[in-house]
Amino acid sequence: MDYEKICLEVCRVAQEAGEYIAEQRKTFTADRIEFKGAHNLVSYVDKTSERMIVDRLRTIVPEAGFITEEGTADSKRAHLTWIIDPLDGTTNFVHGLPPYCVSIALAEGDEIVVGVVWEVTLRECFWAWKGSKAYLNGREISVSKVDRLENALVAIGFSYATLVEVEDYLDMIAYYQKNTDGIRRIGSATADLVYVACGRVDAFAQVKLAAWDVAAGALIARQAGAVVSDYAGGDNYIFGREIIAANPMIYDDFKAHVR
Repeated sequence: MDYEKICLEVCRVAQEAGEYIAEQRKTFTADRIEFKGAHNLVSYVDKTSERMIVDRLRTIVPEAGFITEEGTADSKRAHLTWIIDPLDGTTNFVHGLPPYCVSIALAEGDEIVVGVVWEVTLRECFWAWKGSKAYLNGREISVSKVDRLENALVAIGFSYATLVEVEDYLDMIAYYQKNTDGIRRIGSATADLVYVACGRVDAFAQVKLAAWDVAAGALIARQAGAVVSDYAGGDNYIFGREIIAANPMIYDDFKAHVR
């Protein structure tokens, strides 16, 4: 497969979806919100964006299956599978707060081979494919060179489900607040991962994530030089519902305190 060609075509698909999202944000009102569950928001924007993406991807790799957040085209995992989050950071979107992203990945078997993220509010396109460098709007990017955890800016994500383990979670936040240059909760795991890739943050960790939250961003972060793993240090982070990404100089120290 020509991963580069596919990747660049997907960049255009992600941009089209992102431009639609940005246009809808201008007139979006809270009465158009739906709830998939407690604190789990969705809107017509997520659903329409996903349908747009699926329709376009079917023309790029017709034989591929789909894993989609909103269920537009869910199918059993195939040898080739698109993994799509049409709007990661819906709560941010609803409140008009950046960032929020379109995330599209292609898996070949169990391996992610193409990843594209369009950050809507800054009109930034991040991408990588198997064997490539990582790019932001055509410029090669890499992780930061911060070599001490105490100098690192750390992104910590959480889902509302995490709060059942609130004591461990708060202990982790307290540790990083005291022992790093600061912590941030950005509100989009996809953005967290590509921000590690381009060095805006130095490390990121979160649990209770779905494959569509991390598939594209994890590949981009890895191709930019990040160490990406599950909490145990293994590679079950796409479907394992937990992920760490950090520059290699602080990864071990960061991982040691993740709970």
